[in-house]
Amino acid sequence: MSTQTRWRRARSSRTASPGRRSKTLAGATALLVPLAAMVGLAAPAEAASSATAVYTKASDWGSGFEGKWTVKNTGTTTLSTWSVEWDFPANTKVTSAWDATVTNSANHWTAKNLGWNGTLAPGASVSFGFNGSGTGTPSGCKLNGNPCDGGSTNPGDNAPSAPGKPTASDVTNSSAKLSWAPATDDKGIKNYDVKRDGATVATVTGTTYTDTGLTAGTDYSYSVVARDTADQTGPASAATTVRTTGSGGGGENPGGNGKINLGYFTNWGSYTAKDLVTSGSAEKITHINYAFGNVQNGKCTIGDAYEDYQKSYSAAQSVDGKADASDQPLRGHFNQLRKLKAKYPNIKVLWSFGGWTWSGGFGQAVQNPAAFAQSCYDLVEDPRWADVFDGIDLDWEYPNACGLTCDTSGPAAFKNMMQAMRAKFGANNLLTAAITADGSNGGKIDAADYGGAAQYINWYDVMTYDFFGAWAAQGPTAPHSPLTSYPGIPAQGFTSADAIAKLKAKGVPASKLLLGIGFYGRGWTGVTQSAPGGTATGPAAGVEPGNQYYKVLKTACPATGTVGGTAYAHCGKDWWSYDTPATVGTKMAWAKSQGLGGAFFWEFNGDTTNGELVTAISSGLK
Repeated sequence: MSTQTRWRRARSSRTASPGRRSKTLAGATALLVPLAAMVGLAAPAEAASSATAVYTKASDWGSGFEGKWTVKNTGTTTLSTWSVEWDFPANTKVTSAWDATVTNSANHWTAKNLGWNGTLAPGASVSFGFNGSGTGTPSGCKLNGNPCDGGSTNPGDNAPSAPGKPTASDVTNSSAKLSWAPATDDKGIKNYDVKRDGATVATVTGTTYTDTGLTAGTDYSYSVVARDTADQTGPASAATTVRTTGSGGGGENPGGNGKINLGYFTNWGSYTAKDLVTSGSAEKITHINYAFGNVQNGKCTIGDAYEDYQKSYSAAQSVDGKADASDQPLRGHFNQLRKLKAKYPNIKVLWSFGGWTWSGGFGQAVQNPAAFAQSCYDLVEDPRWADVFDGIDLDWEYPNACGLTCDTSGPAAFKNMMQAMRAKFGANNLLTAAITADGSNGGKIDAADYGGAAQYINWYDVMTYDFFGAWAAQGPTAPHSPLTSYPGIPAQGFTSADAIAKLKAKGVPASKLLLGIGFYGRGWTGVTQSAPGGTATGPAAGVEPGNQYYKVLKTACPATGTVGGTAYAHCGKDWWSYDTPATVGTKMAWAKSQGLGGAFFWEFNGDTTNGELVTAISSGLK
């Protein structure tokens, strides 16, 4: 397949939303304004550990500034979580933050680690930043309850241990009873904070609590934090997921015959979770891959904090018609997907990491597969959104081959990664991967052990599109997603049938293979020949050069023929190829005849407002 930058996997460039931090601007400003003196401050400290927090004002533009905190573990034991507290003068406040969850009560501010950056080995450090308004500086800093300079608020009085993982009993459609083993402390335990989905819902003195007012058929994540007689809090317990009884809505399995109908939902697109409802698509899909999380420095990391969990939605934009509150613990796409799952409990959501643009980090990550898997698990299972995700999807483009960058990890790296992921995520979480469809001899399928890794995954999303495109600017014109070969195809092995056959031959069960459908077309301009194989002068104009959504092409350049089981169109000087409801139907019939597990598509943005391509997949799989 082409190593050209692929539009379906590229994060589209867009202007930052109002109030969003621009790292480019902040960095430029920092060059012009001298750094303020570093100020050491204090916060809640972990038992038998030592840590510091240092504040730096990175830039100041008069009406506002950029601040940065650096937390360092100066002790000899691993720090499992951190929380920095400080006070600002009345005229100073945080307006946006990154790499930490920042909240306030009046002028008192608290920043807590995210799921992926809470663990600090001895000597390790982590930073988080924020934009602020006003001119004040922080005071009264505490790190995990102790002074930020590494001292102790209560010398000789250690913070409590983590309580035991909560267990659930007496679960009904609206309540659940939680019990846990007590924490230990050298001075005694005062009480426990019970947290539901990361937010404190009760403070109790005993080791049981019954949570009420819950929604039927809904997953909730619970953890517990102990507080000692000096009001020091310890680390949170391990989280447990509880599902209430009954049904929260939705209907029968939309895929039909147990088949999977999965769609990619991008965090940069104009499509929202509510659009899945109004288009009717939510009733017809079984799974969503949320794209993308990043892979950096050997870890899974947040892709876009603002879009993922910080952006507020109005009542008109929200799945349930209720506006986000400014102080609620979870907003953004994550909260909207949570609401979507409450309305359609049959839908499962996976968090997809990597993609075309962000696959360069996998090579470093697989050098330590267990550590990589742990980082991904910690992020996906972050208590704030653990109930949103039912598993993880790894989109590595491509192991031991070239995509946007070239990987030299070796043929075993992919299998080793998936083995570590399954060991960490366990049998109850979904584990999938989007993989190449290059079925040519010695091509990308041959470069990695997809057959050996199949034992660890639930299914593969086989990317059976982008075989041909206008990165070959002069042509020949060819369909980007042929189901089967045809006379004159520019390269052998570049069809859906070839890819599926090769994966089966490598030992991948047919039931673990999903056929990929692109909700977009690829096209050339300067084309005089209607049939495939013509010459061109370059990419056709589209949402990006050579690319356009199906919802536009169906009327702007209607299909004039079919080849290899997909459609093409010649209008004026432009030549496009894309799938229509009719060719999707053909492909679904073929998928069923091959015993495949179902189909997936890239991505919701390309479909019509009434979801006609999603409907075609759903109907075709029944």
